[in-house]
Amino acid sequence: MKLVAVCAAALAAAFPAIAQNQYQSTAYRGAVLHFVADPATSDHPYEYYEDGVLLVGADGKVKAVGPATQVLNTYQQVNVVDYSGKLIMPGFIDSHVHYPQTEMIGSFGQQLLQWLETYTFPTERQFADKTYAKSVAKVFLNELARNGTTTALVFGTVHPQSVDALFEEAQTRNMRIIAGKVMMDRNAPSWLLDTPASSYADSKALIQRWHNRGRALYAVTPRFAPTSTPAQLTEAGRLLQEFPDVYMHTHLSENKGEVAWVQELFPESSGYLDVYNRYGLSRKRSVYAHGVHLRDDEFASLAQTQSAVAFCPTSNLFLGSGLFDLQKAEAYGVHVGLGTDVGGGTSFSALQTMNEAYKAIQLHKAFSDTPEQQRPLTALKAYYLATLGAAKALDLDGKIGSFKTGNEADFIVLNPNATDLLRFRMQRAASIEDKLFVLQTLGDDRAVEKTYLMGKRVYVTTGTGGYDYGNN
Repeated sequence: MKLVAVCAAALAAAFPAIAQNQYQSTAYRGAVLHFVADPATSDHPYEYYEDGVLLVGADGKVKAVGPATQVLNTYQQVNVVDYSGKLIMPGFIDSHVHYPQTEMIGSFGQQLLQWLETYTFPTERQFADKTYAKSVAKVFLNELARNGTTTALVFGTVHPQSVDALFEEAQTRNMRIIAGKVMMDRNAPSWLLDTPASSYADSKALIQRWHNRGRALYAVTPRFAPTSTPAQLTEAGRLLQEFPDVYMHTHLSENKGEVAWVQELFPESSGYLDVYNRYGLSRKRSVYAHGVHLRDDEFASLAQTQSAVAFCPTSNLFLGSGLFDLQKAEAYGVHVGLGTDVGGGTSFSALQTMNEAYKAIQLHKAFSDTPEQQRPLTALKAYYLATLGAAKALDLDGKIGSFKTGNEADFIVLNPNATDLLRFRMQRAASIEDKLFVLQTLGDDRAVEKTYLMGKRVYVTTGTGGYDYGNN
């Protein structure tokens, strides 16, 4: 047997192509978790294997998932990577984030409209310089990977070059990014405004350049109703008609002052969402950030048009915007994904965003007229919102968000003992649900040990953070 092993090693050294073909798939072994349904509607929403294997093919797609002995007996000629004691799960999906606001995260003391004027607009002015935009895009994408986020729906700025810079950087990492140029032709500084005609032309050129190129997807991106004239919203609707598989990404009912302002600007509308509906912006692949102050008829409209909402609890708490009614969204059948909303949000970490989501739902229960009918946010629902739920909100559940066979193998390796406190606390966590809740409450980027995109490792923790784009 020893002679056979020596001969095999010598053959592999002499003919590396043979060795490579011998292990066309890689089996990642550890505790494996992924969701198959919404915990709010299913009694069996997830698959969990204490000793499991995620099998990834050479094409970067999922070949199999299941108990380790079963998968390894079925697929014997594979390279095994041992992550015993760690949790392997699909990468997190950020349903709403602003990459230009990376450098202004944690800015003090304003609510939404004043915050935009004081911090956001001056910061975004700098993205007219593509070199500058690329420098921020690198930091942004590195932060996503370091926090275990493998897909994001992203705001650029009004400058087309800001979107080019982001997509170019994402392409070098093979990261799935959905992004768009902001459309904004009023109620902002003159140096950040475009026009209905230029926003249409610039957006169309970006769609033709980037949409479905590699893993890039485009989102038509009016900032929010107050910064677009009816003429510009008409052009946004025109783009969606001409390119029916692109996304629409904007803000909705985040702040009470904003809601009142929209009614002043669009007096003919019956409400905030009705403004977007009138211009044909509500449809499948339309994602509305926040939705904190939605009425019942607006929830019903979102469900009818198959539009989705990005739940951004960290930002909603930080800016004092309000508390999203997740339970009502569930009741109406509205797809919801979790969003960090950096830089209104104060962390790139999906774990910390889940932590804040739990608190926001607890507060909503406290201030509800029917607190006895309000349910806490379970750990299962929180992780669902950051994985398969977000994938469904983005109409990408056929590609990402779970370990379904044929899905793109974007996944992360979480260390439930990443800190002394986590290790100590995990001793009393009996079930997987308990462990997940502890991890979301006490965990952060330090718990993300490795991040993979299409089966390629792009991040490994080194204490200070380490990136190895292009390596296995």
